[in-house]
Amino acid sequence: MIRFDHVSKKFGGSTQALSDITVEIPDGEFVFLIGPTGAGKSTLLKLIIRELVPTEGSIYVDDWNIENLQKQQIHLLRRYVRMVFQDIKLLYDRTIFENVAVGMEVLNKKEQDIEKGVRDVLALVELRDKADQFPAQLSAGELQRVGIARAIVGGPKILLADEPTGNLDPETSEDILEILKEINKLGTTVIVVTHNNTIVDKNKKRTITLRSGKIISDEMKGKYHFAKRTHHDKKHDEKEEKHTHEKD
Repeated sequence: MIRFDHVSKKFGGSTQALSDITVEIPDGEFVFLIGPTGAGKSTLLKLIIRELVPTEGSIYVDDWNIENLQKQQIHLLRRYVRMVFQDIKLLYDRTIFENVAVGMEVLNKKEQDIEKGVRDVLALVELRDKADQFPAQLSAGELQRVGIARAIVGGPKILLADEPTGNLDPETSEDILEILKEINKLGTTVIVVTHNNTIVDKNKKRTITLRSGKIISDEMKGKYHFAKRTHHDKKHDEKEEKHTHEKD
């Protein structure tokens, strides 16, 4: 379970990235997180993996109180909660198998366990036949699948995906969503940040909408829609996007 209890996040002591967020995401749920650029979506994900800490309020991931987590415990949280980035950051001098295997090597898994685990997740993302190829030989959609495979190898309980279809064509985007839904069916909680209105409207999953750092809607079978932006909204979004990129 993920729970935000009156969470706010400020950058530089003044820019309000998130404001009084209270939300709960039960185990095994599939959630779309939507909103305009700079609305606070990436900030929210980074709080979950403790790349950032809240200015106010509390965040809980099962038994972990995120803001009280010691530095030496963060790696344990990130074995439990994995993230797929739009910028996949693969190692281009290693094969696809070796890129995915990194996720298990850091867990000090035995060689035979790594072999089976990597083969299993490559099969799940339909890349078993690409195991011995290098990233430069793959398409953008295939590279995104490698990123997903690397994130789920070893069996995390929560998967965060930040714009996983952002640079992909509609057909490939649908393929990526189907993979994420299959991972969710296996019991993994999945949270997807997206600007893809077609995917959101078609899949009718729980949809949380952020605007200017606040939750403006939380629908169990949501659609992609935003309220009209005010001048204040635009100023907030521009500031939050600037600070998020600085953290990246």
